[in-house]
Amino acid sequence: KQEGKKVPEVGLHLVFVGPPGTGKTTVARLIGRIYKGLGVLRSGHMIETDRAGIVAGYVGQTALKVDAAVNQALDGVLFIDEAYTLESGGEQDFGGEAIAALLKRMEDNRDRLAVILAGYDVPMAKLLDSNPGLRSRFPTILQFPSYTPQELAEIFIRMMSKYDYRLSAEAQTRLQEVTTRMTVNAGPTFGNAREVRNLFEDAIRAHAGRAADDPAVDLSTLEPADLIWPPPGSPEAATQRRT
Repeated sequence: KQEGKKVPEVGLHLVFVGPPGTGKTTVARLIGRIYKGLGVLRSGHMIETDRAGIVAGYVGQTALKVDAAVNQALDGVLFIDEAYTLESGGEQDFGGEAIAALLKRMEDNRDRLAVILAGYDVPMAKLLDSNPGLRSRFPTILQFPSYTPQELAEIFIRMMSKYDYRLSAEAQTRLQEVTTRMTVNAGPTFGNAREVRNLFEDAIRAHAGRAADDPAVDLSTLEPADLIWPPPGSPEAATQRRT
C-alpha cells in the first residue's frame, strides 16, 4: 500500500474460542496494538462489552446500544465476551436484533473497526451458524486451549515474583501437585489463570495468618501449607471434608 499498489481488503474480525482464563481478553488488546502498528487501525484501543452492553429489553433500543458501543470502538477493537449469549434468548429476545445491527455497522465501518467475538467452543459455533452473515464475516477462528499443569505453575510463579514472594523447595513440589490436580479435575467452566490467581491470593492470606501468629516466619517465603487446594468454600473442599 505504501508503494502505491492496489491491495485487497483483508478481514480484521476474529473469533476467539476456548475456556475462561486463557488470555482471550489480553490477546484482544494485543491485536489492537498490532493492527495499529500495521497502520490498519488508527487508534488500536479496545472497547470490551457483553450481551448486557448491546442488548436492550425494549423494542428499538438494541440498535442504539450497538451503535453506542461501535462508536466508542471506531478505529479500534470491539471485544464482545461470551458473545454466544446473543443467540441464546427466546422469541421475544433482542439478541438477533443486536447481531443484525452489529453486522450493518461492521459493513459500514469496515475500514475503521475490528470486532472480536469470544466464548466457549460449541456455543460459539452455534452462534456463527445462527446468522448467514456471521460466518462469512468471521473467517478466522483462534483456539485458546486450557493451560497445562506446567503452564499454570509458571503463571503462579510470575504472579508471585511481582510481589517479592518465593517458594520453598517443598512448596515448589506442592505447587506442581496442585496444578496437576487442577487440570485432572477441570470441568468445562474451569477458570485456568483465574483459578491460579485465586490460589495465589489464598496463599498470601494463609501466609499472612502464619506471620501474624509467629514473628519468626519468613515474610517472603511461601510454604506448602499456604497452597490451599481445593479452595476454601468450594464444592470440592466440602467433598474432601466429608471423605
